[in-house]
Amino acid sequence: MKKALFPGTFDPFTIGHADIVERALPLFDHIVIGIGVNEEKTPADAAEKRAETIRNIYKDEPRVSVLVYDGLTVDTCQREGIDFLLRGVRSMRDFEYERDVAAANKQLAGIETILLFSNERLAHISSSLVRELKKYGRDVSEFLPKTMI
Repeated sequence: MKKALFPGTFDPFTIGHADIVERALPLFDHIVIGIGVNEEKTPADAAEKRAETIRNIYKDEPRVSVLVYDGLTVDTCQREGIDFLLRGVRSMRDFEYERDVAAANKQLAGIETILLFSNERLAHISSSLVRELKKYGRDVSEFLPKTMI
């Protein structure tokens, strides 16, 4: 069984994230959306609340599950029997960062990273952008999966 972990803080989970998951489903038997707890970040919502929101989006898709974890992502992969990491890339800056992290993960744990380039029409969407717009009272519904609205 080919399992992939799609790690992130997903604060919030955007249509860009959902697009990566949908495009990756044909590549894997199962995708685990991993919500990493990072003490250096202060998310708008608790990790379990974000997990429940994402579970609701994929409630009819048995090949997708959600996991909240802390610590190193590669340790979570090893503990959960996951052989691949799935990451989205929006820009060259993202690519260079992801390339370096992928090399470290490969060296540390033998975990392969699969990079999917963002859909061109969604590449400008980030969780940071959505949080910023929301902070100033803007409607962010066009950036979120329909089940989140």
